[in-house]
Amino acid sequence: MGADSEVIAAQIGRRLRAPSEVVARCPLGLPVVVTVPPLLEDGTPFPTRFWLSCPLAVKRIARLESAGGIQQMESRAASDSEFAAALNEAHDRYRRDRDRLVPPEAVHRPQGGVAGAIAGVKCLHAHFADYAAGNLNPVGALVAPSIEPLDCTIPCVVDGSLNPEWREPK
Repeated sequence: MGADSEVIAAQIGRRLRAPSEVVARCPLGLPVVVTVPPLLEDGTPFPTRFWLSCPLAVKRIARLESAGGIQQMESRAASDSEFAAALNEAHDRYRRDRDRLVPPEAVHRPQGGVAGAIAGVKCLHAHFADYAAGNLNPVGALVAPSIEPLDCTIPCVVDGSLNPEWREPK
């Protein structure tokens, strides 16, 4: 699968379950977001099209989620009709784009939009990954200022392993 696959596996802490392609990189040239096929190598449906691999972004988004970020986005969708419409369009676009890649003969198909959600916000990581991959995603756009810049001064992965010297930039 190549050097990127080794880096991604080190970033996420496990081997890849399907071939993935890097769609966004950090300033150091390492993967930030990868695409995941809608059907994994064993045929399992996988609803998440864009996967966040960057440890810095994952760490920062985990903090947002721990501080109630998902509920904040759900509340925003409930009170702001323009935001809710943009969120629904992001789900619809995500589902359409992913479903185009599913072979017609597939028995099992992934469901839902971003992160497999039918509506609302299930995972800030998936929304940010969708946004960082270059897509219109209102949740990803709102969390991006808290995540970016991805300003590491040393790489998170060296020689196919997590770099023990890597730390979150201050």
